Amino acid sequence: MTKPVELYEKLKGEKAELLERIEQLRTLGQPSAERREGSPFGKREEGAEEASELEKRLALEKRLWDSLSEIEHALQKCEAGTYGLCDSCGKAIEPARLEAIPQASLCLSCKASQAKEAKGAR
Repeated sequence: MTKPVELYEKLKGEKAELLERIEQLRTLGQPSAERREGSPFGKREEGAEEASELEKRLALEKRLWDSLSEIEHALQKCEAGTYGLCDSCGKAIEPARLEAIPQASLCLSCKASQAKEAKGAR
């Protein structure tokens, strides 16, 4: 079984990786001075392709920021001494769940309830 200190270090490592990936995405997303030539549809096709790529990149960036937020929340809980406790019911989160998802903030029971509520809200 993984110790809380090891999970804390794992969270810090994942945070660093996410920050690096976000920075890489931003660097790749800088507009290029280079333009593709020779398309029969010209700038319209190029613009649509760029918009599609931008949309994909922004969606990925949002997922990365969301993950980063979850990790930062878990790190704050570590520092506050509340890591491993469910944000909803206050009970201990299952050790296997924390090992699989160190940034988990809900126990399985509360996560299942949240998923049911979200499904019903659709």
